Amino acid sequence: QVGGFSWENCGDGSDPVVLQSLSVAPDPITIPGSLRVSAAVSGSKAMVSPLKVLLVVEKALGDLWIQLPCIDQLGSCTYNDVCTILDNLIPPGTTCPEPLLTYGIPCHCPFKAGSYSLPASDFILPDVELPSWMTNGNYRVQAAVSNGGEELACVKLAFSLQSQ
Repeated sequence: QVGGFSWENCGDGSDPVVLQSLSVAPDPITIPGSLRVSAAVSGSKAMVSPLKVLLVVEKALGDLWIQLPCIDQLGSCTYNDVCTILDNLIPPGTTCPEPLLTYGIPCHCPFKAGSYSLPASDFILPDVELPSWMTNGNYRVQAAVSNGGEELACVKLAFSLQSQ
């Protein structure tokens, strides 16, 4: 389905952390704008530091999918420890931002094993200065999360972006 939002788990079936549901509206996603997200995740294993995330970001150019490079920490990047990035964004000891706080969803490592669900919640997407190659179009993103070489989760997303 081209230009529509979709998602799937891409692990081999033995990943301890899986996405159980995810919905995003509107479709296409507009920047700036409001994004309504609902999601559920279950994990049989805690996600602890260092949490490595390998992102592969592709953009459709006609019938071709082109892998976008990693530029200024955007694109197909490897983040060696997302825990540190989260600590920098939200200092440890401060409360998690809404709506995470209300629904008891942690915003720091370690993420305990268990089920987390986010009912439909609105997030504001600010008017960020994105490079032109990262604006309008259809995208595919694969995110693989691992710790010490062991894959914990793998998710594939497909979505369209429309910037004003």
